[in-house]
Amino acid sequence: MVYRGKIINLKVDRVELAGGGAAVREVVEHAGAVAVVAVDSAENVLLVRQYRYPTGKELLEVPAGMVEQGEDPLSSAKRELAEETGARASSWQYLFGFYSSPGFCDEYLRVYLARELEFASQNLDEDESIELVKIPLGRVPEEIERGAIQDAKSIAGLLGAFRLVNKNTG
Repeated sequence: MVYRGKIINLKVDRVELAGGGAAVREVVEHAGAVAVVAVDSAENVLLVRQYRYPTGKELLEVPAGMVEQGEDPLSSAKRELAEETGARASSWQYLFGFYSSPGFCDEYLRVYLARELEFASQNLDEDESIELVKIPLGRVPEEIERGAIQDAKSIAGLLGAFRLVNKNTG
């Protein structure tokens, strides 16, 4: 273990290769996360615009966050949606899960579709500054293609939800 942090740990392992020999692998350990594609009654997707320090710019993303220790992923998704957007959903559907970047990180994200939304006020963490943005679900592919949405979890979740909703209505 090289580093233990609040969000990640970093370890460096020496591994035996299948064909013989050895190699060094740097691994970022992460507790896991959730992402929520929330769709309102007008078929708008709720997105959040926030500054992301590693990129040096604001990104447009689906609500998301870490799974806290001992918390089940669906509870995490409900908590993150309420905190970041002020929305609560009465309909939840698990879409899929994926590894964010398995070449160096073990983070596993679970993506949920949230519908039948009711709104209250955001409950942001002390270090968060988030603007709520709504876009029509039908515009998702176009927004991704033009570069308005560049975050991988958001792209995956939005395209998954877009496909599912269009499959069910078409």
